[in-house]
Amino acid sequence: MSSLLGLTAHQLQGLLEKKEISSEDLVKEHLTRIAQSEEQIKAFVTVTGQEALQQARTIDEKRSRGEQPGSLAGIPLALTDNLCTQGIKTTASSRMLRDFRPPYNAAVVEKLQEAGAVSVGKCNLDEFGLGASTENSAFFPTHNPYGEQAVPGGACGGAAAAVAAQEVVFALGSDTGGSLRQPASFCGVIGLKPTYGAVSRYGLIACASSLDQVGCFTRDMTDCALVMNVIYGRDAKDSTSVSFPAGDFTKFLVNDVKGLKIGIPREYLQEVNDPRITAYLQQAAAKLEELGAVCEEVSLPHTAEAASCYNLILAAEVSSNLARYDGVQYGLRVQGEDLVSMYKKSRSQGFGEEVKKQIILGTYVLSSGQYEDYYLQALKVRTLIKEDFAQVLSKYDCLLTPATPTAAFDFGAIKDNLSLLTSLNTLTCPANLAGIPALSLPFGTAAQGSPCGLQLLGRAFGEETLLRVGYALEQNTNLTQPSPAVKGEM
Repeated sequence: MSSLLGLTAHQLQGLLEKKEISSEDLVKEHLTRIAQSEEQIKAFVTVTGQEALQQARTIDEKRSRGEQPGSLAGIPLALTDNLCTQGIKTTASSRMLRDFRPPYNAAVVEKLQEAGAVSVGKCNLDEFGLGASTENSAFFPTHNPYGEQAVPGGACGGAAAAVAAQEVVFALGSDTGGSLRQPASFCGVIGLKPTYGAVSRYGLIACASSLDQVGCFTRDMTDCALVMNVIYGRDAKDSTSVSFPAGDFTKFLVNDVKGLKIGIPREYLQEVNDPRITAYLQQAAAKLEELGAVCEEVSLPHTAEAASCYNLILAAEVSSNLARYDGVQYGLRVQGEDLVSMYKKSRSQGFGEEVKKQIILGTYVLSSGQYEDYYLQALKVRTLIKEDFAQVLSKYDCLLTPATPTAAFDFGAIKDNLSLLTSLNTLTCPANLAGIPALSLPFGTAAQGSPCGLQLLGRAFGEETLLRVGYALEQNTNLTQPSPAVKGEM
């Protein structure tokens, strides 16, 4: 049997339904891949091989009885380690939660299990989702499959790297300000952040509750639509989720963009450091126009304020959400001489440097003397950013932008480079501030073969337009499928 690695979920579906392969063999091959490549990639915090094989055998038994085990039955996936999994360690890549085994599953995990998808493990991330490179993980950094010295992006770099390295077929992650789209761009895979409220956040370990959204990493647009079919929809356990009829997302995968109006925000282009990324965006726009779309330059005037606005709201919500980890009911407990000493030791040893910085900043901006000058002003700017998008997207079907200002950078490059971090946030965080859907699509390569990415932004609950445009670029160019080389490649 030829290797099944690199095949998409929809390709594997056909083989499984025809019983040309078994779910158990498929999972075994991916577990072997993980064993071969993890020394280099380090995408996983926890590998659940035995549980995955048992689930695969159960699916094979159902198929042998003629039952329909689900739309993603037998397909290996990974979960970012801030999605709760019942009885399986969920650490958020923090010492604070290094031994936490949730008593329940996240809503998206339940939906995937009902669809028959097989989780093979939990992936590394920046601690509690705070970072842009996975260097802030409490355990180890993850490496980019396209270059051992390059970061995979963050916060969900582990999941993106696992998909790119063919360790799994697809993965779920979370996106707070680009935590999913930026690593998707760096690792040459598709990353979709749905509309805020479109996918349940129940069971997602909170970072910044008004910004966080669960999304997916896939290798092509069809898989993206298939995963969205499973995870999309209202959840009574999540008060922020919205009931919105989506239908079958695969129906929007049509190779036709005639009549679509696509805006290109000039402010986003000003953030790009790599001229190849600008050239690829122009090439994509030209192709879309050739296919019948109209591409025009537009303006989002408050883009320059987005990163500062985002940083203040992020810090404030992190400070509030992580206050629960005090060593009493939640998280690591380090014994002290008294209660205050226990708090101090537990939090100082449980949290990493970036998390502590965000907690301190958030506590400051929420303090009585600073609330109006900082946090309240950030909320006002957020409203202006939302209005910018609402105005432009009332005239255009979607927006085309760079996903990142540069290809993947080397380890350590971002530590003292505030301008790079700001530009990374500026390109991705506005979508979270506005609550709109955003998709990162690989498009071409920069120096040394590192992937470049484009970003599509749409109206609230307009994921179908992003899928339609992304599918058209996928079908009519040869720039959306980079191939990494990692150790153990067969």
